[in-house]
Amino acid sequence: MTIIVIGKSGQLAQELKLLDSSLFCLGRRDIDINSAENVNLVLSKHNVTGIINASAYTAVDKAESEQEQAFSINAKAVENLAKYANQKAVPLVHVSTDYVFSGDKGSPYQVEDVHAPIGVYGASKAAGEKAVQQFAPSQGCIIRTSWVYSQFGNNFVKTMLKLMAEKPELGIIDDQIGSPTSAGALAKACLYAVKNKVTGHHHFTDSGVCSWYDFALAIQELGIKYGLLNKSIPVKPIPTSAYPTPAKRPSYSVLDKASLKMAFNGLQPKHWRVELSEVMQQIASTK
Repeated sequence: MTIIVIGKSGQLAQELKLLDSSLFCLGRRDIDINSAENVNLVLSKHNVTGIINASAYTAVDKAESEQEQAFSINAKAVENLAKYANQKAVPLVHVSTDYVFSGDKGSPYQVEDVHAPIGVYGASKAAGEKAVQQFAPSQGCIIRTSWVYSQFGNNFVKTMLKLMAEKPELGIIDDQIGSPTSAGALAKACLYAVKNKVTGHHHFTDSGVCSWYDFALAIQELGIKYGLLNKSIPVKPIPTSAYPTPAKRPSYSVLDKASLKMAFNGLQPKHWRVELSEVMQQIASTK
């Protein structure tokens, strides 16, 4: 089996490689996913039995001024991969986001809920989902997730640890509600999906719900516990209006995970605090 991971340096790709060293990760220097010709050329050199698309344009605010780049990576490239997967009849697992929704629903989003993005990033990811549905209807598996973090790369957890070590106090948004997701746990779901040829839309996050403020408090608590922080600082809740950004964020983007029980053989995500504790220990072990 040759399972190809599109992406090499991102959080998800690195966690996938830790799970299964036989995975073949392709970065920007290895494949041009924006070129259908190059996708066919490169992937045809391998006996591909499955594809996990772990690459994405994720700069939410920059996407507002870089619309072409966002759609190129998050939609056009996905179309190229979907067409290849369909042509070769191999499973394609594509990772999407809670940002395809507006956040105005007020209850957990179901897999079949209609797209309603409120920014360019979300719109580009919604277009990518449509590409999978249109061009690989029998091969594609779309896994929506949210608030991804890990021991690798840049993410909210590592940013908080850095700021908490440097600043006398922090103000963190408390009126955006969602679910954190450990990239390691997400990697397990992606690997299961590609190996078992799961299709359709599914949601995967850690279990439980919190605000960014709640998440930050837990990061500080565990940071002190595992020796990543020397002291606690005041962390104050602030509204979204106090921290304006170029792109709007969904205010409530909790994703319903009911479909996991059947399609993923009863896979049950751990609570976000449990996953956070494990990741914090991983970070501490590298210090």
